[in-house]
Amino acid sequence: MLEKLVKESKALEKAIAGEELSYDDGMDLMSYDNLYMLGAAADLVREQRVGAQVTFAASYYMNYTNVCAASCQMCAFYRKGDEKDAYTLSAKDIAGRVAIAKEMGATEVHIVGGFHPELPIEYYEEMFRTIKQNHPQMHIKALTAAEVFFIARLTKNSVKEILTRFKAAGLDTMPGGGAELFHPDIRNKIVRGKCSGQEWLDTIELAHNLGIKSNATMLFGHIEKPEHIIDHLIKLREVQKRTKGFLTLIPLKFSLDNTELEKKGLVTSESPSTYDLRITAISRLMLAGELDNISVYWVALGKKLAQVALTYGGNDLVGTAFSEEIYKAAGKGTNSSIIELANMIKEIGREPAQRDTFFNILKTF
Repeated sequence: MLEKLVKESKALEKAIAGEELSYDDGMDLMSYDNLYMLGAAADLVREQRVGAQVTFAASYYMNYTNVCAASCQMCAFYRKGDEKDAYTLSAKDIAGRVAIAKEMGATEVHIVGGFHPELPIEYYEEMFRTIKQNHPQMHIKALTAAEVFFIARLTKNSVKEILTRFKAAGLDTMPGGGAELFHPDIRNKIVRGKCSGQEWLDTIELAHNLGIKSNATMLFGHIEKPEHIIDHLIKLREVQKRTKGFLTLIPLKFSLDNTELEKKGLVTSESPSTYDLRITAISRLMLAGELDNISVYWVALGKKLAQVALTYGGNDLVGTAFSEEIYKAAGKGTNSSIIELANMIKEIGREPAQRDTFFNILKTF
């Protein structure tokens, strides 16, 4: 049955044969009507690339500030600085939170924040040094390419200078946030005051070339069109061909509550589960051959749908997301224990494994 239906789609036939998919192939898959077969093909490619193991990290999320010079229409997290709930953590605050992270068993601390218009370079350097001085084994995954680009502009330094200084201070890797969607036709409608798609790509490629690996993300389920999804995946694939610096792709489902897109009526409901699964499968098929890991962000999808997405090409659950605040601001529950994630994986007949940031296996269950 799989062989017959796959032959009805040249794109699926190419994907299973290990051939790279073109833009037109991707567009065909965005409208391919047999979602189950699309998922089966993606799952087969996943099995060929990484086997039955599903990984996750013990990760502590920390947002150092919610003050932001940008005002993105798809964000419910940012504040302008004069609100009662606006905050910026001190180095002492950060050290205290990392101590909590260590007690919870986290192997990495995931640090992102708003585009604070007044923080100097030294703030970030002190943050990294304080963490490393107190917890030298803690992996620091911090600052999106969009944040780094903003800091460079704010402080009138080159992106290379910023990245070099942050690496020297203790930055290990970077998260994949701020990518949203690269195509200017859609980016200009969901992003305000943030770097362009090409600036994000240039910044992350420079980071990779300096030895700083990163994740990649793609924000879907708002006002995008199929061509914006395929354009985004191909641009990520081209960077990966040159640098091999991406560790995983995390497709991020847009969360509607409390965003400007909701308030203006531009998006009235979140994307259906069928679309979420299609994006997971197509991400796997478009990036096969260049990027082995497709992460399912259970915080955004919910645990049950995340389990299904693991059968549509996903092989990673990102992490425990201790103390995550950005999706919480949009109404999502965000904490889960190591055992809970392991049990989620066992329930679908796959093999759970805790990993480090670089996808080295630390423990199996």
